[in-house]
Amino acid sequence: MIKTKKLDILLLTISLVTVSSIVIILTLFPESGKTGANYIFNWLTMIFGTPILLAVFLAVVFLVILGFGKYGNIRLGDSNPEYSTFSWVAMMICAGLGSATVYWAFAEWAYYFTSPPLGIEKGTTAAYEISTAYNLFHWGISAWSTYCIAALPVAYHFHVRKNPGLSLSAVCSAVRGSKETTPMWRSLCRLIDTIFIFTCFGGLSITLGVSVPMVAEILASIVDIKPSFGMNLGIILFISAIFSLSSYIGIAKGMARISSINTYLAIGFCLAVFIMGPTLYIAKSTVNGLGTMFQNFIKMSLWTDPVENSGFPEGWTIFYWLYWITYTPFVALFITKVSKGRTIRAVITNMLVSGSIGCFFFFGIIGSFSQHANINGVVDVAGMVVAGQGNPAIVQLLNTLPVSTIFIVLFATISVLFLATTLDSAAFTMAATVTRGIKEGEDPSPMIRLFWCIMLAAVPLAMLFIRAPLNTIKTCAIVTAIPLTFILGYMIYGFIRWLKIDYGHKTVEAIMQEWDVKVKGIKSAAVNGP
Repeated sequence: MIKTKKLDILLLTISLVTVSSIVIILTLFPESGKTGANYIFNWLTMIFGTPILLAVFLAVVFLVILGFGKYGNIRLGDSNPEYSTFSWVAMMICAGLGSATVYWAFAEWAYYFTSPPLGIEKGTTAAYEISTAYNLFHWGISAWSTYCIAALPVAYHFHVRKNPGLSLSAVCSAVRGSKETTPMWRSLCRLIDTIFIFTCFGGLSITLGVSVPMVAEILASIVDIKPSFGMNLGIILFISAIFSLSSYIGIAKGMARISSINTYLAIGFCLAVFIMGPTLYIAKSTVNGLGTMFQNFIKMSLWTDPVENSGFPEGWTIFYWLYWITYTPFVALFITKVSKGRTIRAVITNMLVSGSIGCFFFFGIIGSFSQHANINGVVDVAGMVVAGQGNPAIVQLLNTLPVSTIFIVLFATISVLFLATTLDSAAFTMAATVTRGIKEGEDPSPMIRLFWCIMLAAVPLAMLFIRAPLNTIKTCAIVTAIPLTFILGYMIYGFIRWLKIDYGHKTVEAIMQEWDVKVKGIKSAAVNGP
C-alpha cells in the first residue's frame, strides 16, 4: 500500500483551491460567469472545431491500423490478466458511461428530430431516421476512440516501460525523458494535473446535476410526491455511500462486482423493454440507424456545415467530442489499472467494439422505444424535451410498459449504479494523481480514495444547494478540453516513439515469443515459489 508521505500536498491544495474558487466566483457572478464561459467556448469551437473533428477521425484510423499491425501483439505487463473478460469489459463500460447516459438514451434523438443535421427537414421521416443514426454515432466508435487513444500511452508507460507515476504529468515527464526537473517543468506538471482534476469535477458535477434530479423525478412518481432538495440530498448521500464503500475496499471486491451486477441489470432492462415494447419497430429502427450511420460515417465525422453554418456540428458533434475528451484522463488512468496482462489489440478491440456495441444496444433499444411512443402519439417526447420536460417524459414512457413500477425501480437502480461506478473510478484516478511515484502493483491509499469520494459528492451537492450554474461549470470543463487535447497529443507522440524504439526492430514472431518466455517464467515462479 502507498504511504501517505508520498502525497503531493501542494497539488492537492492547488486543485481544491482552484475548484472552490471557480464555484464561488460562478455563484457570486452567475450571469457574468455564464456569458464569459459561453463566449470562450464559442470562440474556441470556431477556431479548434474543425481540427477536433479531424483529430477524432484520425484517431479512429490510427487505432484500427495499430490494432491490426504487429504492435497490437504487445502485452501490457508481465502477468496474466487480473480480471475476467466480462468483468474487465463491464468495468470499462461503467467507468466510461455515467448515469446521464440513460437520460440521453431516452431523449437525445428528440433534439436531432426537431433540429436535424445535413440539411434534412425537421419533422419528417428522414429526420426520424437520421436522429437514430446520430444518436448511435455520438456514442459509438469515434467517442470510444478518444478514450482508447488516451489510455494506450498511459498503459504503455506504466506496464511496459515500468515508469513510476499514474498521472498525466508522469507520462509527459517520461516522454520528455530528461532526468533533470526544472522549476518550470515541475510547475507545468502541476498545471497538467490541476487541469485533469478540474475537468473531473466539472464533468462529474454536471453528471450529478443531470442524473440526480432524473432519479428523484422517477422515484417521486412511484409515491406520487414532488421532487425536492431533500430527496436530491438523500439520493446523493446514498450514491456516495455505495461508491465510497466500493472505493475503500478496492477494485477487485468493489468496482468489479458492482460493474458486473450493473451490466447484467442494464442488459436485462433493455431486453425486457425490447420484448414488452414495440419489438419489431425497435429492431428495424436500430438496424436502420446502424446502416445509416456506417454508410455516412466519414461524412458525419467530418461535416462542418460550411455553407449554411447551422451550428449543429459545433453544438453537438464538436461539443460531444470535447465532452468525451474531458473524461479521457480519468478513464485512461482507470483502464490502465484494470488492463494489466492484456494486449494492445485487446484493449483497442474491447474499447472500440465492446464499448460501441454496448452503447448501440442500449441507445438502439431505449431510443427506438422512445421514438415509437412519439410517432404514435402515446407520449409527446419531442415536445416535452424541447420544453425542458425530459425527466417527466421518461416517467411517462416507463409508465406505458407493463408492470411499470418494476421498470421504474430497475431504471433508477441502473442509474444509481452507473453513477456510483463512474465516481468510483474517478476517485481512484484522482487519488493516484496526487500520489507521487506510484508503481505497477501499487494502489493509492484507501483513505485518500475515500477523501476524493467525499469531495466528488460534496462539491456538486453544495452547488445544488446554492443553485450554482451547473451548465456554466460544464462549459468551463469543456473549455479545458482544448489544452487537454494538446497534452494528449504530446502523450501520443511519446507513445509512438516508444513503440518504434522498443519494438520497431522486432518481428511479430519475436514479439509473441517474448510473451511466451514471460509466461513460462510466471508458471515456473508459481510452481517453485519465490
